[in-house]
Amino acid sequence: MKRIACLSLSLTLALPMAAQAQSTEQERITASYNVLKEILGTPDKGIPQDLLDKSECVVVYPSVKKGAFIVGGSYGRGLITCRTGANHNGPWSAPAMYALEGASFGFQVGGQATDFVLLVMNDQGAKSVMTSKVKLGGDASIAAGPVGRNASAETDAVLKAQILSWSRARGVFAGISLAGSTMRSDDGANKSLYGQELSATDIVYGGKAKAPASAAPLIALLTKKTPRHIDK
Repeated sequence: MKRIACLSLSLTLALPMAAQAQSTEQERITASYNVLKEILGTPDKGIPQDLLDKSECVVVYPSVKKGAFIVGGSYGRGLITCRTGANHNGPWSAPAMYALEGASFGFQVGGQATDFVLLVMNDQGAKSVMTSKVKLGGDASIAAGPVGRNASAETDAVLKAQILSWSRARGVFAGISLAGSTMRSDDGANKSLYGQELSATDIVYGGKAKAPASAAPLIALLTKKTPRHIDK
């Protein structure tokens, strides 16, 4: 009887904790959607449309705050979604939760909350970010992205980069290099969101997870803004 009582108590405590964890990840999805909606809503000061159309994946880290990047410390938390199907002309995938780590650029960020948006531009870059941990600027080349509809995207750095990155702080949107930082799948958050252990590849390309309702606005936004992949 004592064992049964203990088991019942454990289940009683575990269920609310699991629900709370899932709610946290859904809030992260909503925050990522809000960031992307605002940035894509101002093309003259945002991401060039041609780069968005050429991208294979979009990564968003919303509201990374002061002190988030410390040696051996915590990290920015966001998500990734990628184009699926042959030649990347299928729908945008269910989001996989991702983490961004890197004390090297902490001083660049400053004291205010900062949003980061990254575009993965080719197959090699997509494969790199789907590994267990990728060092930006090492395992995958990265460059600061140009800003604005008419910004030149023909520089060598932009053309050769597997990933392009931007930051927004205090309303200022600009390209930023995240070289030296690392990205990895946030496996604990993915388990909380989907209720099972899944790799980022399982979620994004494997079709093993159905996008939660909280991700519908994000996917609809990307589908509207960049419905078709334009190959280089």
